[in-house]
Amino acid sequence: MWTPELALALALAIPALGGVMVALLGNRPNWREGATLVSGVLLALNIAYLVEIAPSQPTLILASIAPGLELAFKLEPLGALFAAVASGLWLVNSLYSIGYMRGNNEKNQTRFYVCFCIAIAGAMGVALSGNLLTMFVFYEVLTLSTYPLVTHKGDAAARRGGRIYLTILLGTSIGLLLPAIIATQFLAGSTNFVAGGLLALNDVTPMIAGILLVMFAFGIGKAALMPVHAWLPNAMVAPTPVSAFLHAVAVVKAGVFAMLKVGTYIFGPALIAATPTSQPLAWIAAGSIVLASLIALTKDNLKARLAYSTISQLSYVTLAVMLGSPLAMLGGALQIVMHAWAKITLFMSAGAIYTATKKTNISQMRGLGRHMPWLFGAYTVGALSIIGLPPLAGMWPKLFLMQGTFEAGQVVLATALIASSLLNIAYLLPLSARAYFEPPEEAKLKKPAPMLVILPPVITAAGVIILFFLIGPLRDYLLPVFEPVAIVETVL
Repeated sequence: MWTPELALALALAIPALGGVMVALLGNRPNWREGATLVSGVLLALNIAYLVEIAPSQPTLILASIAPGLELAFKLEPLGALFAAVASGLWLVNSLYSIGYMRGNNEKNQTRFYVCFCIAIAGAMGVALSGNLLTMFVFYEVLTLSTYPLVTHKGDAAARRGGRIYLTILLGTSIGLLLPAIIATQFLAGSTNFVAGGLLALNDVTPMIAGILLVMFAFGIGKAALMPVHAWLPNAMVAPTPVSAFLHAVAVVKAGVFAMLKVGTYIFGPALIAATPTSQPLAWIAAGSIVLASLIALTKDNLKARLAYSTISQLSYVTLAVMLGSPLAMLGGALQIVMHAWAKITLFMSAGAIYTATKKTNISQMRGLGRHMPWLFGAYTVGALSIIGLPPLAGMWPKLFLMQGTFEAGQVVLATALIASSLLNIAYLLPLSARAYFEPPEEAKLKKPAPMLVILPPVITAAGVIILFFLIGPLRDYLLPVFEPVAIVETVL
């Protein structure tokens, strides 16, 4: 019988078993990739069931290590929504990966798909974790399983990028995140995620909470808050499906999700607002939003530009947490969803352009829109969503975050959001303009792009439009997480 507990276990078991099947079928590419797609479909169906039952908050204890220390899952709406985003986009990204890896004759494809399966299992563990200990374990699984993906090409640049990736992510998690978890256990006698905030309910002083808040903010290195962001642009040496996975499906999204979950269930909005460090951290997040956008303007390489765009856009979530405003935190949760669909569209577009032309720099992409109209149409939709224009999904998080700055009495921080949107225009739309309105450098493409690198970004671009009209159900689904009495209904 399919029970909530079984579904929680299957969220990890399906991708893990998928990885085993991929490894066993490594010499039969069609079967191997079929196993990946079947795993993706089964996981998406399982997560759809969990999304539906999330308000009942079922739990599953995997192992009890000591009193108050358990490896456990607890389903709740925020985690269920992140799991839905990650599982749904993994399926789309798997389709794209087949077209990209074959279209570019990439080596070690079996290892590539196996690591993807392990990584998505790690992302599911983070999403559905019931306490900080469980979240930490799967956070590290995600780091270690994506390292071979970052270093996939095996050249000097890939090895260097991988070293930076591993050093920063392991260094921050072991040096700051783990001590913060140990301190939480000592102060509260538990690391469980609790509505209202574990530390708030245990009367931890604002000063102590403020110190812990700093440790969590920089210890969750996957959130890419400056100055612990350098791993992200250096990881762009990976194949484009990996870049899309890092930015939209799992790694960075797992980082900001962890930040949001810690802020909501370990601190609680009221305690965050009372700490002496929340405002400085909010300013650091706002600075990351603007500075990363300015750096993006200087990058001609499309993937590098998109990498700094992600640092900027995901700092929205950290800003939302540090504002200590339920309305802003709701905006942060929506940003995880809306940004994922738009950013994966942009990265898959970059990979499709490379597959067809071997071009990586924006200055080389003149006139390509005439040869790849559907692809550049999808790119433009994704870019306009990141900017925040209606009727595209990216508008809603910015609106809620703007309202959240007013609710927190930090109106000046809204200027960072405004500046970000203006800078988004400056660094995202020039590619569309070059592609559509400038004469092409060459008469035709080097080779036609495979359908499997064109269709996925078109699908996700359509998703960006659809999500705009689903804001009501999404808002209502998340309201119980962020103190609904404090939510201003007139935002919509």
